[in-house]
Amino acid sequence: RLLTSRKAPREEPVLLSLCRYYFPCQRWLAVEEDDGQIARELVPVDEAFVKKDSENDGQSPATLGLEQKAKSTTYTVKVKTGDKKNAGTDANVFIILYGSKDDTGIVSLKASKINKNKFERGKVDEFTVESVDIGDLKKIKIGHDNKGNSTGWFLEWVEIDAPSLGQCLKFPCGRWLDKSEDDGAIERIIFPAELQTVEYIPFVPYEITVYTSDIFGAGTDADVFIVLYGSDGICTRQKSLCLNKREQRMYFERNSVNQFIVELEDVGDVIEKIRIGHKGGGLNSGWHLDRVTIRRLLPNGK
Repeated sequence: RLLTSRKAPREEPVLLSLCRYYFPCQRWLAVEEDDGQIARELVPVDEAFVKKDSENDGQSPATLGLEQKAKSTTYTVKVKTGDKKNAGTDANVFIILYGSKDDTGIVSLKASKINKNKFERGKVDEFTVESVDIGDLKKIKIGHDNKGNSTGWFLEWVEIDAPSLGQCLKFPCGRWLDKSEDDGAIERIIFPAELQTVEYIPFVPYEITVYTSDIFGAGTDADVFIVLYGSDGICTRQKSLCLNKREQRMYFERNSVNQFIVELEDVGDVIEKIRIGHKGGGLNSGWHLDRVTIRRLLPNGK
């Protein structure tokens, strides 16, 4: 019998499909800017949207960052330091929010919206935390790095308002986070108090575009606010469009277009009117407004 050898068939090269993901940011990672966060979660946006934005030659007002912000959930975090001797801390405080789907990771509570010196005795500080959808809030971890001259901290409670979930939850603590007090722990896991949970109709994100006129002195440094009115007397709360005074100085310049993603009460499919204005004060408060456009951002993107 003749033995013959056969060559194995030549394998064709496999062409891998390379996926390209776009993670725009266009926001500050700085304690003294924006919402004070120095780390951000970024979610991908569609390539077509990126190309659409690039074709505008930089004239579009940070639309990519806004597209991501529309996909994020905004939490208002209030922290109460106890009214005890040496209750305040100079240490760096962090928080982690745990939900039914995911967690936020470590978020530094750097810039209080209320107090310049945060975590002082008897004071309440307020922070903004943004994250992708983590589901229903289940618990939090809060602590500090034990660095600084006065590190021990007596935490009274934490309150977290999640407008997109329609929930405001209270996390009572009433204990020291101090290596020389209580059990020596400097971080604690806290669960919400069910009886103190407030539920309401979930908010929805609105894309608000503001056009300032092109006339002399049209711009303003004042705190601009807006209220939306739907049918049957439904209206939103009064909401400032800027997070802080730095943004007030940056936005609403003469002949400018500024876009915001704002979570507000859902006024329905029809917006019958809006109320927009500012709170005055400052050197350049007068404002000449050209027009406002508003888009209600539903889950299907329409």
